[in-house]
Amino acid sequence: MTIYIFDGTLTGLLCCVFRAFQFKEFEIEICHQAQSQNSLLGDTIVVPSDDVQAQRVWQGLKQKISISALRNFYYTFLSENAEAFQHLFNFSVYVFSSQKNIDQNYGHPSVLALSKWAKQVGREKHRMEAFVRFKKCKDALFLSLIKPDFNVLPLIERHFKARYQDQKWLIYDEQRKYGIYYDLNEIHQIQMNACEIDSNNMIGSSQNFTIELDDEEVLYDKLWKDYFNSVNIQARQNMKLHIQYVPKRYWRYLNEKIL
Repeated sequence: MTIYIFDGTLTGLLCCVFRAFQFKEFEIEICHQAQSQNSLLGDTIVVPSDDVQAQRVWQGLKQKISISALRNFYYTFLSENAEAFQHLFNFSVYVFSSQKNIDQNYGHPSVLALSKWAKQVGREKHRMEAFVRFKKCKDALFLSLIKPDFNVLPLIERHFKARYQDQKWLIYDEQRKYGIYYDLNEIHQIQMNACEIDSNNMIGSSQNFTIELDDEEVLYDKLWKDYFNSVNIQARQNMKLHIQYVPKRYWRYLNEKIL
């Protein structure tokens, strides 16, 4: 089987679709460069990213499928999963090879897979919007370090920009090593060394910032913990239900869970 290797970007994936139709090669295995370090069986072709080709494929998808299906396509890509990438390629081939609307044809494995992946990514997006907590630094920057299962930073930009319009904030993805920074006007992508900020981030524990925090930050933390303890009725605790709604992997963001 022929293997297409792309650079892991959406542009690169769409270029794989473009090449498949250009050379009439549809029995293709998709592999991004990070995976290609492993031994691959079959003929490998490195597909370069080309903005023009990718745009043609994207515009074609917009004409052939609904807005919700296009959303599922993008959300599935943000899962960063190798199996999901393969389904995206197969889905695209199916779309362009069909003369009818295939959005609701869940009998096709890739249509069903995109729906499932989109739900998982969407769920992570909503949880990040709910559980992200900020620490106020000395320079009035509000900072949060996160480790989402999927690459949801592009999906939560609008929510936090609308909610915190009057303050500068930075949400940094420790796993993917980039963040989104709001300067009161626009959102920018930034790179930095998270280890210099969160001394415990390598073991996934609470956010212990080594940078200088605002003098009132410790007080706010204590006040919130005291309030949480005062309204928490120990005798009526249902930890199983609690974990169902707030999984333990999100506890590192919550002040009331930090000892």
